[in-house]
Amino acid sequence: MSTLSFSPSITTTTTTHAQFSHPLSPMFILRRLPLSRNLRLSSRRSNNRAASVVTAAAVRQDAAIWTPAPLSLIESAAESLFHVSIDVSSSPDLAASYTRPGQYLQLRVPDVEKPSFLAIASPPSLAASRGAFEFLVKSIAGSTAEILCGLKKGETVELSAVMGNGFDMGRVDPPEEFPTVLIFATGSGISPIRSLIETGFGADRRSDVRLYYGARNLKRMAYQEKFKEWESSGVKVVPVLSQPDDGWTGETGYVQAAFARAKQVSNPEATGVVLCGQKQMAEEITAMLVADGVSNDKMLKNF
Repeated sequence: MSTLSFSPSITTTTTTHAQFSHPLSPMFILRRLPLSRNLRLSSRRSNNRAASVVTAAAVRQDAAIWTPAPLSLIESAAESLFHVSIDVSSSPDLAASYTRPGQYLQLRVPDVEKPSFLAIASPPSLAASRGAFEFLVKSIAGSTAEILCGLKKGETVELSAVMGNGFDMGRVDPPEEFPTVLIFATGSGISPIRSLIETGFGADRRSDVRLYYGARNLKRMAYQEKFKEWESSGVKVVPVLSQPDDGWTGETGYVQAAFARAKQVSNPEATGVVLCGQKQMAEEITAMLVADGVSNDKMLKNF
């Protein structure tokens, strides 16, 4: 924070009202300054601090390490959602830095400065064995993600370092002490949940693992082809559609409403929770479970 520096050399001999034979103190000078000048000084200091923050952020952005990597796959995953795979085999340090589901990175496309933040959908084992990062990207008009989804195989993008701590599943281990794990995801929030399930967290050694996965309709629900695989690993998949087509017989409405109808939390103290996606959903689920006695410390959130 900037400070005012004074070198008092003011000595007065005679004035109409008083006589000073020693330097004036800084606080005395400040008290004697007109109010408008004090306000100008305060405003100038605030503006300088704001400019420093902006400059520092820009320097950090420019100083970030960006790794070029080619696209190996772009294809439709669902309505407005795309599978994107990026080859990081030439950057083993970057691949190795992805160690836990729920981590993410920034991605830049050619000629666009603003990056997109993307959770990594593939498990860390895929990065280690095949040198690949996979993503589920929602194409939003006017965004970097939309440009990314329009690129072709072989084109190059830039990746930042892997960020975040990911899901600390150690907080709900061992499986024998936390037999219930409730997982909630909406839309593209299923991306890091896929990584979590395919990495494994002892679901087959727990008695009640449920995934409530919300989307508008089946056309907007990604990873349906993986549901059987996930079920075989011990995760019961509960699709929830807010605007289902005719003939849908599964859960309807929002994820939080579907869970409220089912609930069935037999032992709150032995329950872990994973939340990813729409913020309102996560907040309402959290409130319900805390009211039922589930510890906030056992809720892993990514939204």
